[in-house]
Amino acid sequence: MRLLSLLCACLEKRFRGRRRRAADEEAEDAAVESWDLFFELRTLQVATNFFSELNQLGHGGFGPVYKGLMPNGQEIAVKKLSLESRQGLREFTNEVKLLLKIQHKNLVTLLGCCAEGPEKMLVYEYLPNKSLDYFLFSKNSNPDKKYATLDWTTRYRIITGVARGLLYLHEEAPERIIHRDIKASNILLDEHLNPKISDFGLARLFPGEDTHVNTFRISGTHGYMAPEYAMHGYLSVKTDVFSYGVLVLEIVSGRKNHDGQLGAEKADLLGYVSYFCEEF
Repeated sequence: MRLLSLLCACLEKRFRGRRRRAADEEAEDAAVESWDLFFELRTLQVATNFFSELNQLGHGGFGPVYKGLMPNGQEIAVKKLSLESRQGLREFTNEVKLLLKIQHKNLVTLLGCCAEGPEKMLVYEYLPNKSLDYFLFSKNSNPDKKYATLDWTTRYRIITGVARGLLYLHEEAPERIIHRDIKASNILLDEHLNPKISDFGLARLFPGEDTHVNTFRISGTHGYMAPEYAMHGYLSVKTDVFSYGVLVLEIVSGRKNHDGQLGAEKADLLGYVSYFCEEF
């Protein structure tokens, strides 16, 4: 009888723990729902001066990005997704909710979204120093010569910061995420030149214990894609690691992974580095 009582007590304790965890998860979901997730289209129009060209920060593969100023004085970056996107409203909302749960100092913070009619927009924190490629590759077109501020200490901090962001996505996030488009233009810099990974338009979620997948749809940027992914569609965390390696070479050398102006022997950075290493 005593054994039965102990068994019942253990089971009750276990069920009570499960109920507590379930309640915590429901509370977390409710907290997400209570956030100011959705921005009104009119608010973003006013903030960006109706998406004026003067407010445009850049144009990525998924649409233009505009700087905005909210009524409370907060600066934001608004990315307008292409109207040709095949992503439905439910999938778009679920993706935003997941990204809102991802918090790391080396990832750009997503503040919310807008989905009115055909328009889909993502609202991010605004980072004043643009992207890493502006510092590395714009020596001739950069009148401020900000690229000169990238000393070796800063470059090392950027390299390690991006690595920490990728480690979080691959190992520590609520679900494993493969970015699929790690490159200099997707690394934004804050006022202290600390790096933040941005643009999750191509990101792929890996629920459960999945570590890789074969896909027929190859997405990414030429020069940064791992060979097994570009040729065979084999996608894993190593895909991001390869892109990160190319990025590190660009940061160290200060040149793009491909530059046709350097001649056939030096145009491809990976090939040139490989040849250089073999010689020594």
